[in-house]
Amino acid sequence: MPVTALVSAKSAGVTTSALALALSSGRPTTLAECDPAGGTIRSGLLQNQVGAGYGLYHLAQAERVGPDALANAFAAHLWPLDGDGHRQLLPGLTDPAQAAALGRTWPALSQIMRVLADQAGQDVFIDAGRLALDAGRLHPTLTPAPLLHQADLVLLVVRGTDQSLTLARYLVEPLRIELAEHGSGLDALGLLLIESGPYRAHQVAESLKVPVMAALPFDAESATYLTQGGPQPRRWARSPLLQHARTAARQLEAVAARLQTQRQYAPEPASTQLAGVLERLNHQRRGGGGPRG
Repeated sequence: MPVTALVSAKSAGVTTSALALALSSGRPTTLAECDPAGGTIRSGLLQNQVGAGYGLYHLAQAERVGPDALANAFAAHLWPLDGDGHRQLLPGLTDPAQAAALGRTWPALSQIMRVLADQAGQDVFIDAGRLALDAGRLHPTLTPAPLLHQADLVLLVVRGTDQSLTLARYLVEPLRIELAEHGSGLDALGLLLIESGPYRAHQVAESLKVPVMAALPFDAESATYLTQGGPQPRRWARSPLLQHARTAARQLEAVAARLQTQRQYAPEPASTQLAGVLERLNHQRRGGGGPRG
């Protein structure tokens, strides 16, 4: 099953989208709230039912003990998002100042995400929040870059408005570089469009030169419930947001499966030594000289 990371240039509905995808999945699902700027689900949807004793920050100390301690801490800090516990949340930071302690925890946490997806068969969604840049690259502290590296898909969440597209445009190239050098490759980058504003999916894709891999409607009532909590809306299971999220989750799974197949059958890159030999042979064929008999 895929590991899908959601990011944005500014508040564009990352947390709401991640929650909608996690709650609509037909399989066991883990949503990790990994925004270094702090989590909002515990004070929003969960109405402060989860205290500061639960969550992401506590994994940093466990990681320093060792892999087993981290795995146990991860399992102990999951919070159920539904009655049967099939959908679980790793609550985010309560204070942005805690992000600095997670610098060496992100790579180990990314491995846990992969185990959940590859061996436990879970859908894994990562709310990576708003990305910060440093000299045109992802900020080493203010972004959970290792989580993006290990993800099957990295979705830049945008709205169909001029403001959203303008802000997102500055992130496209840094994300491409990051995924090409350290991640799953350029094809892992896609857009999740929130259908708010005048621009349709094909126009957004053309503007940012990135494919729209899924879209969700602007459903104000459902979004308010997911961000603020309170009474569940009537016909929640049939709300436009959840219905479209189910379709989006299936689309993302299909894209991830296709990319995985392409990577498995992609030719291995030639070694540096072999590349040099081929270059010399081509040079000789073009009349560049060489040994004479």
